[in-house]
Amino acid sequence: MNLEKNLNFRSSFYFVPEDYFVPPSLRQILNDSEFEVGVHGLKHDGKLFINRQGFEIRARKINIYLKEWKAVGFASPSMLRNLEWTTDLDIEYGCSTFDTDPFEPQSDGMHTIFPFTVINNITKRKYIELPYTLPQDHCLFIILREKDNIIWKQKLDWIAKTGGMALLNTHPDYMNFEGTPCSLEQYPVDYYLDLLEYIKTKYAGQYWHVRPYELARFWKSLMLEGNIIVTPAALDAKPR
Repeated sequence: MNLEKNLNFRSSFYFVPEDYFVPPSLRQILNDSEFEVGVHGLKHDGKLFINRQGFEIRARKINIYLKEWKAVGFASPSMLRNLEWTTDLDIEYGCSTFDTDPFEPQSDGMHTIFPFTVINNITKRKYIELPYTLPQDHCLFIILREKDNIIWKQKLDWIAKTGGMALLNTHPDYMNFEGTPCSLEQYPVDYYLDLLEYIKTKYAGQYWHVRPYELARFWKSLMLEGNIIVTPAALDAKPR
């Protein structure tokens, strides 16, 4: 949080309500510092979407945490998802998809670098989905053992050229803030710091930096005005 504040960035922190201790004081510090707090599943056990009945039970609990935390965003653990079922959640937006990421457990991407609307054809409930468009840090540095952040920069440059949305999913618990040798489950925080500095210098005055809920509300307003429609190719497939 302090690293981002020093560079005038603000992001959203997503917490797992029933696996980790998430004290109200921590959420309050984040909100007071103009960061956003979101809900990251219920437990990080990969069981959220196993069956419809089980999801409905968990969804009711997730909605309680959303209300208690005054959160409007949801990110599914491990990016496991059923977008149609997710409309049961009382959210304005979700962050449970990606444009392309073949290393994810549920690897079908959305094939878009823009937000899009998810609508339940039966209940008509809907929300804005924000797919991440830069590879996750865990994939690059923990699984693939990349030794620098050049892939982030190359993808960012392409997104900027295309006029798309750059959305990055990172994990502070994998970052080594101490400058000591990294364990197998760590990477230097300098990779992330360098990316933020790269954005501020190379693209100064050329980008709009907002928190996810702000982007979702902006995109929703465009949809209501009929100015833009995005239909990801993956949504044409039968939901799993």
